[in-house]
Amino acid sequence: QVANVGDELLFSGQVEITDEMWEAPGIDIKIDREDSQEFGTLITYHITAPWVRNWSINTHIYSDSSSNQTFRGQLRQVVDQTATIELLPDFESQYHCWGIQAKNKEQNFALAALTDPEIDFVTIAGEAGTGKTLLTLAAALHQVYEDKFYDEIIVTRATVPMGEDIGFLPGEEEDKIGPWMGAITDALETLSANPNGTDFERKSSVEFLKSRVKIKSSGFMRGRSFSDKIFIIDEAQNLTSAQMHGLISRAGPGTKVIAIGNLKQIDTPYLSASTSGFSFAMDR
Repeated sequence: QVANVGDELLFSGQVEITDEMWEAPGIDIKIDREDSQEFGTLITYHITAPWVRNWSINTHIYSDSSSNQTFRGQLRQVVDQTATIELLPDFESQYHCWGIQAKNKEQNFALAALTDPEIDFVTIAGEAGTGKTLLTLAAALHQVYEDKFYDEIIVTRATVPMGEDIGFLPGEEEDKIGPWMGAITDALETLSANPNGTDFERKSSVEFLKSRVKIKSSGFMRGRSFSDKIFIIDEAQNLTSAQMHGLISRAGPGTKVIAIGNLKQIDTPYLSASTSGFSFAMDR
């Protein structure tokens, strides 16, 4: 029950504009259009309404209203009662990121936040199998190889076993942390898949992607600083608030931090959904 309550109390990152909100008295809407090289015409809504006051910057705003145009947007600014909402690129049907398209509005929101150079800290929470790691790596690879916004990708996670611990692992740091990073390896194999390629080409493609992905243990992060990197914190629900704060503060100039987790998959007995460092980060 505690886990469920903690999960429900966290902000979902999205707000719906319902028919009732659209039809409330005193609503004013202005629309600006601007040409964009990557995503065609950039459309911005300026909505003046009393219900925009408490919205948080970068919240995803959506409307599936029957009487108004369906849209997916991102809140860029709130001044008094006027909200500036930028229409998001349609990753569900029109655009893709490293060959990946969104299957619903939540994945569309995730890809938009992950590929937005203006947002340098993103938290992604979701059930098992909802594509958190895959979408994050697709966006990271796109920005490292295609856009060249960042130099490389650094991935870390708390080394907390799901069940019984199998003991010490041999090798250097990357060898020891390797077995914990199966989800990252699986996602890289999916993203490098070429159904028409030979076995050699597939293996070469995976190795090519891995060359820009560095796997690090969270236990050795104290005092480090990353510049111009994408820093991915996987399985963030197993971190304490102090550990999460310590990892986020590793970000130097030009670094984007992405924390991924699922509060229903906490593997350590010392944390709950309300005390997890992932909840701490999302709440703030």
